[in-house]
Amino acid sequence: MISIRRISESDACFSDSLRKISTVMAQNDPELTKTVFEIVSDVRDRGDDALIEYTNRFDHRNITIDAIEVPKQLWDESKTKVSGEFVDALEYAASRITSYAEHQKAESWMYQDSEGIELGQQITPVEKAGIYVPGGKAAYPSSVLMNCIPARVAAVDEVIMVVPAPEDNLNPIVLAAASIAGVDRVFSIGGAQAIAALAYGTQSVPQVDKIVGPGNRYVAEAKRIVYGTVGIDMIAGPSEVLIVSDGSCNPDWVAMDMFAQAEHDEDARSILVSTDENFIDQVYESINKLLPEMERRDFIQRALENHGALISVSSIESAVRIINQIAPEHLELALEQPESILPQIRSAGAIFLGPYTSESLGDYCAGPNHVLPTARSARFSSPLGVYDFQKRTSIIKCTQESAGHLAKTASTLARGEGLTAHARSAEMRILDES
Repeated sequence: MISIRRISESDACFSDSLRKISTVMAQNDPELTKTVFEIVSDVRDRGDDALIEYTNRFDHRNITIDAIEVPKQLWDESKTKVSGEFVDALEYAASRITSYAEHQKAESWMYQDSEGIELGQQITPVEKAGIYVPGGKAAYPSSVLMNCIPARVAAVDEVIMVVPAPEDNLNPIVLAAASIAGVDRVFSIGGAQAIAALAYGTQSVPQVDKIVGPGNRYVAEAKRIVYGTVGIDMIAGPSEVLIVSDGSCNPDWVAMDMFAQAEHDEDARSILVSTDENFIDQVYESINKLLPEMERRDFIQRALENHGALISVSSIESAVRIINQIAPEHLELALEQPESILPQIRSAGAIFLGPYTSESLGDYCAGPNHVLPTARSARFSSPLGVYDFQKRTSIIKCTQESAGHLAKTASTLARGEGLTAHARSAEMRILDES
């Protein structure tokens, strides 16, 4: 029988137990930070020479710098090496992701206020975006679609994809996804060195304006280091799901949804909150019944035992408080009437309504992006979207008369701050009515 943490709202130490579950400790590894900083600095300073050295060392390759870019013909041809069913699935998913992303586009706007001042906001896309796609332990074509398509919808000029090729192995399904998603260039590089190449540019790899996409701890730390030189999407932590149920859902479905997160890695978090203690018992039975069938059962068991939880609460209102405290990446509301509590939820990356809406559908083809805030960052951040590839620029236009109206206020405030040049700059625009 698997050992998974179980707590109840009626426990005397419930608040402390919940605090431990909801608190995600930052991974502070000084040695890793030092190593990544050295790699990033070396690529910044030596460009291609450092990039190819690290690529050959860490990915066990023996290539020259002119071979790191994957010819477009090769990744276009990769679609012929993948089953037609898989290509159809990629294209269907891409169409749904595109349709959803189209609704996120912001448009420029202008208006004239009562004093005749024209004010507005101009929307422009970033010029170049870099997409990091993991390629070590597994292939993730869905990440290609989710990261590239919003950039394409935003009208980014050029989308550069990097993906590691350990021992020169490039998975054709990842290249097929690149072709379908509309990537412009692909480089077979990975790790912290790839992030540095995108951030600073080398003789072969162009510098980009924003880097998005998941990766291991080295990639995450490299993104943290280069932030400010370029924009990034987020520093992603382990994947997580919180499932809220009133006992009306099939317990096997809930167990499998918990597995779906836990199979990512042993640090993933799967949490069930229910108002029905008998249902929690049923889910626990389902976990033990279904686990032996799973290919990645070792990952699943370690994740559930280390970071999973079964939480019993007295009411849906209590469940809502827990949701907002944990601020989960994925939130499944396996309830008969999930919409009834939707307005009360302030912090979640993505919300899946009803028992039929499994989180796994969102991972691949529902439409909304699967790049989501983790580690409670849903309290202040949002899923990856078109808006991440668009910049907002303020627009102001004054006539001589309206400039005079503003100048008096600006002058008063500037002199109050001791910035007399600001004040005089504004005062010079005041219309002389003498």
